[in-house]
Amino acid sequence: MEINSIIAQRARAIRTERKLTLDSAAALTGVSRSMLAQIEKGEVNPTISVLWKIANGYKVSFTALLDGSGPAVTVRRGSEAEPLAEDGGNYLNYPVFPFDEERLFETYRIVIRPGGQLQAQPHLSGAEESITVFAGTAEITVAEEVYTLEKGDSIRFKADVPHGYRNPGGTDAELSMLIYYHK
Repeated sequence: MEINSIIAQRARAIRTERKLTLDSAAALTGVSRSMLAQIEKGEVNPTISVLWKIANGYKVSFTALLDGSGPAVTVRRGSEAEPLAEDGGNYLNYPVFPFDEERLFETYRIVIRPGGQLQAQPHLSGAEESITVFAGTAEITVAEEVYTLEKGDSIRFKADVPHGYRNPGGTDAELSMLIYYHK
């Protein structure tokens, strides 16, 4: 598929997913309504600066307008997520966005019941984890060091060493976890 066709499809899909009219899209992007319509029909060859205006206005990456491989917006409903349970159900891992070769990361929502824990094996060389605690208390062990995190705290560490997670508190600990893999 030629690049103008991909741009036309992606620009139209992103605008439609956001429920924007051409007029409201023009106001967001600074690109005229008629130019947006021509781009969406594949009738013009937009300049890089016009594409940047559209990307910035829609708050997407520049490549989101050039990549015809998937949707610009993916919504994962928490109510539809099936957890992976460890430690007798005291450690719940809800996969949110799985790893893919283009993005090099995966994300999870973690719930650790009081007293729950998980000891993780080292990930691939160079892997990093970023964790933010949204409720409760979590102890994150990296190699031999223990870090206590409270609501609102975050940690990032090299995850190619033994590491673990534990809830020492009396209420559920809720975390967001991102694992990034270097090429």
